[in-house]
Amino acid sequence: MDSSCKPRTINLNKGDGQSYGFFLRIEEGVQGHLIRNVEPGTIADKAGLKDGDRVVKVNGTCVDSKDHSKVVELIQESGTSVTLQVLDEIAYLKIKDQDNESQMPQPKPAQIMNGMAGTTPKPKLCYMVKDKSGYGFSLKTIKNVSGIFMTDVKASGVADKAGVKNNDRLIEINSENVEKCTHEQAVAKIKQAGNSVVFLLVDEDTDKYYKNAGMKITSEMANLKLLPHKPRTVELAKGEDGYGYYLKEEKARPGHFINEIDKGGPADRAGLENMDRIVCVNGDPVDSMSHEQVVERIRECGNKTFLMVIDEITDKIYKMAGVSPMLCWEEENHSNNKPLCTTPTTAPEDKVKHKPKLCKLEKTTSGFGFHLNAIRGTPGHFLKEVVMGSPAEQSGLVDDDILVEVNGVNVEKKSHEEVVEMIRSAGSKIEMLVAEKTVYNYFTEKNIPITTALIELPKTETCSSSAAWKEVHTEIITEKKAEKAASVPTVTEKKEAEPGPDPAPTNSSPAETRERAGSSSSSSSSEAEDERL
Repeated sequence: MDSSCKPRTINLNKGDGQSYGFFLRIEEGVQGHLIRNVEPGTIADKAGLKDGDRVVKVNGTCVDSKDHSKVVELIQESGTSVTLQVLDEIAYLKIKDQDNESQMPQPKPAQIMNGMAGTTPKPKLCYMVKDKSGYGFSLKTIKNVSGIFMTDVKASGVADKAGVKNNDRLIEINSENVEKCTHEQAVAKIKQAGNSVVFLLVDEDTDKYYKNAGMKITSEMANLKLLPHKPRTVELAKGEDGYGYYLKEEKARPGHFINEIDKGGPADRAGLENMDRIVCVNGDPVDSMSHEQVVERIRECGNKTFLMVIDEITDKIYKMAGVSPMLCWEEENHSNNKPLCTTPTTAPEDKVKHKPKLCKLEKTTSGFGFHLNAIRGTPGHFLKEVVMGSPAEQSGLVDDDILVEVNGVNVEKKSHEEVVEMIRSAGSKIEMLVAEKTVYNYFTEKNIPITTALIELPKTETCSSSAAWKEVHTEIITEKKAEKAASVPTVTEKKEAEPGPDPAPTNSSPAETRERAGSSSSSSSSEAEDERL
């Protein structure tokens, strides 16, 4: 091989949360997997990557003939370090001209629209922040052709880096349709936008597609992959103290916000940030929900939940573009064929035959009227010696009921001593979620978390109503009067029936145990044709 055609080896190493500082993309009429928009001063720039370089190997694997999504996947899966072999444009095209098929097979053809591969062309949303040189483009109109078009797009300028191409037709400026505007009106709207703007654009092929189909182009149709910031989808597994965050409402800013994240807790480890706004819970949009409804929806998920969240700058971009962040959820899950996490459901007969009980007790001078037992080597806590006529019996508790929650906190894995202490410290009022043994075994075998979502609550004075539960649960998630449960040692001794849960009457107010609510940042779909790395 000619020495001028020898690939360069680029070793890239980054820290957690860093990017390498370049885009990998394929473009219409251009061969190979292209390095684009190498950001000055970044890891990629310092390592010697250049705009227009073609990636031919990733960690020793030849990739020139691989689908673009697979190349992106290889780099992303490499973690915090990757070795690339690249050719500059002249060397790459020289090898192609020599038709050296054994050394450099042709990439699989793909339909490219707006710089993206896919079967259905989509318009694109481009977000730009003006630098000292401006945006790096001009607008033009063409005689006898309707529309306003992009021109003089400066190489490596703001517009170019945002995905704007010469001859793209301008559809919207900050979600406002400008197809019928004059050149002067469009220029005025861009100036009024200040230092940042979002364009909805179509290239020539995409424009023809929608014109032939007689369809109006809107931002809801757009490919979102060029937007520099994206919502994050996170999976949270509940810890001993819940998910490790509070849910907050803001009067001045509508939405449901993550707040006061426990350091080292599930939410912190998943990458949630204070003031992230929740977009959806398990695929269900929450913007139109009340605070209590969102709390209940999280609660219904049991010990695991999926959240899509959006930070403040990303929220601003999507509002400028006039699109819902939910489009990202749909795009991500459709492209990856990922099953949505859904609330456990049961057959109609299950709802009748198998349901836990949520019972509300108020202590009398004789106590609550039950004993709490545990058996060595057997997980769980069960009720014994429920006294007839006592608060326990009136609330619906019976002997051998298995205790699942105390004041909204799951106690299945807690030690007997901890649960007794939780009941003691609750004062004169307590709520207990329990299940008969057959019910408990039924849901355990089906791996369905036992939560209040499985309850058809009886309309009695002693068992809480749905509305009452929502009120309690809202407090559980949001208030800060929490007294967190202690860590959970294993039950190792047999505990005989003991009067522990019936302490002497006290005038102290109930201690309110709060269950904290609780994702890793998701990356874009692996099918993206323009990936920042």
